[in-house]
Amino acid sequence: MKMEKYILAVITLHSNKNKISGGPAVFLCETIEEMENVAANLEAILDGIAHALSEQMYIIVKH
Repeated sequence: MKMEKYILAVITLHSNKNKISGGPAVFLCETIEEMENVAANLEAILDGIAHALSEQMYIIVKH
């Protein structure tokens, strides 16, 4: 089985840490600006695409 799309990372605010568990790496941020900056950097580093699931959560997906 070949996986063509998968989540590489989750970036969210520290206040949401109880809403996520397991799976990909999780990056907790203190502010929305920090979260946006981390998402942009991880997108480039991991060669993935950042998607905003809400105003307080991004995921990095490999397509």
